[in-house]
Amino acid sequence: MTTVSEKKIDAKLVKELRDMTGAPMGDCKKALDEASGNIEDAIVVLRKRGMASAQKKAARSTNEGAIGTYIHAGGKIGVLLELNCESDFVARTDDFSELMKDIAMHIAATDPRYVKSEDVTAADMDREKEIYRAQATATGKPAPVVEKIVEGKMAKFYEEVCLLEQPFIKEQSISIKELIAQKVGKLGENITVRRFARFKVGAPDWTVAQTRAVETAAE
Repeated sequence: MTTVSEKKIDAKLVKELRDMTGAPMGDCKKALDEASGNIEDAIVVLRKRGMASAQKKAARSTNEGAIGTYIHAGGKIGVLLELNCESDFVARTDDFSELMKDIAMHIAATDPRYVKSEDVTAADMDREKEIYRAQATATGKPAPVVEKIVEGKMAKFYEEVCLLEQPFIKEQSISIKELIAQKVGKLGENITVRRFARFKVGAPDWTVAQTRAVETAAE
């Protein structure tokens, strides 16, 4: 006997989820099955699977890739981005090129200072913590509460200055880290942001960020 959820999960619904997420058709069908035909819940399922897949592949070396560029605002802002993957084949796919363009555009719009939270310098972390701790202490709250406040403020700080933690400019419900994880799940290879530079005409300085080298395959 056909259930209600099975009736809902037709080819049209699978294609709709595929168009929304870019995930393979088979994965979309499985996600919809698990979500009983609810497309919003299926998106959550796909996001979780994408992150799990990315975590499993995170130790793999990414020695291939490409350099992407993005020029915005009539030539007033420019970005150079090195995006790495495991093979030259994946580096030449449309999906990889699309991801590179999206990330470079995002950098142009948001001007992150670091690739990921682990790259934030000790000096910057200490400075921010000192400011947040002083602000919280001034309210008269007890020390344990102050530290909780500092912890929450630091999480927000990382989201503001670290590329991977930022909400994707074109889809605020996901972070850049999750955006990359979606492509990892689809392409089957580890993908990492190696470094980027952002320039703005007339600005007194520019942003250059490079992640710490962690891309060593397990022996």
